[in-house]
Amino acid sequence: MSAAFPAGLSEQPGGILSAEVAEQPAVLRRVLRDGAPRIRETAAAIAAKKPRFVLLTARGTSDNAALYAKYLLEIKRGLPCGLTSMSTTTAYGAKPDLTDVLVVGVSQWGGSPDLVTSTWAARDAGATTLAVTNDPDSALAAVAEFHIDVLAGRERALPATKSYTASLLSLYLFVEGLGGGDGAAAGVLPDLADQILARRDEVRTLADRYRFADRMVVISRGYGYPTAREMALKLQETSYIPALSYSGADLLHGPLAMIDSLSPVIVIVPDGKGGEALQPVLGRLRGRGADLFVVGARSEVEKASAGFVLPTDEVPEELQPILEILPLHLLAREIGVARGQDPDVPRTMAKTPESR
Repeated sequence: MSAAFPAGLSEQPGGILSAEVAEQPAVLRRVLRDGAPRIRETAAAIAAKKPRFVLLTARGTSDNAALYAKYLLEIKRGLPCGLTSMSTTTAYGAKPDLTDVLVVGVSQWGGSPDLVTSTWAARDAGATTLAVTNDPDSALAAVAEFHIDVLAGRERALPATKSYTASLLSLYLFVEGLGGGDGAAAGVLPDLADQILARRDEVRTLADRYRFADRMVVISRGYGYPTAREMALKLQETSYIPALSYSGADLLHGPLAMIDSLSPVIVIVPDGKGGEALQPVLGRLRGRGADLFVVGARSEVEKASAGFVLPTDEVPEELQPILEILPLHLLAREIGVARGQDPDVPRTMAKTPESR
């Protein structure tokens, strides 16, 4: 069973967003049950082409999912990866030689003109093209040679939530499939997601700390870095807070100077090598008196000002981002509501697919 969604909550501010956040365990189960076999077939067909390099193309939330795939592909498969600048082809008309290159376009709705144009240009330049979308009938799916449907179902809220975690899981299964794996380790995720989302009252209490924040900083390293970027985006979309995201390593190259005791910092601490790499950064942040909100293991949360303990003892580090973002989805919604905002009624329709 998925995390229970209280009756009547959909009529409260941010209720649509909350309802879609609550759907995520069921979506993860659907991807594992219905999507995984097809994803393995697609991965096997692409692996047979022996790509020498991978280019990932996306924007917004999908760009953060693509960054997660970059970590997976480089660490698990040893494939060098790059995040593309679409304007090189859509605005400047560049014609790179993409022979033996895999180009992956990630887009929830799959209709963004720049993604469609750049994917078509990549295919024309000799690339193997894969679209990862939430719509099998989308223009991006039609123009790509291969397609993966993330099976999240229709998303009504402006901030993407269930399609983000569905994309992460689908990309994980794809990368595992490239190496002949079945992704069985992901089987624990839906039940753990239920456990996390059942703790919404805990998150609501934590959110009140940040209702008057002028700005927030979100950091992580390794597999957790896409989560940091995604949370900063969610704060911007739901609360209109100027939220900045950094790799912990980049924070030490200058931006640390803006951190003080009045600066809330959300730190995603993966249970693994990424968390180990963050330790010097955490030490510097504590030394500056930063208000630290930690998402991670209990031992890390207990050393922070506040935080959320993740049940990741048996979860490989590469799968933890699918769980890390869940309490942060709840937190973004609760901060927005605490600040008098309704995440379901944004100030303006600021998100647009028409960028080039």
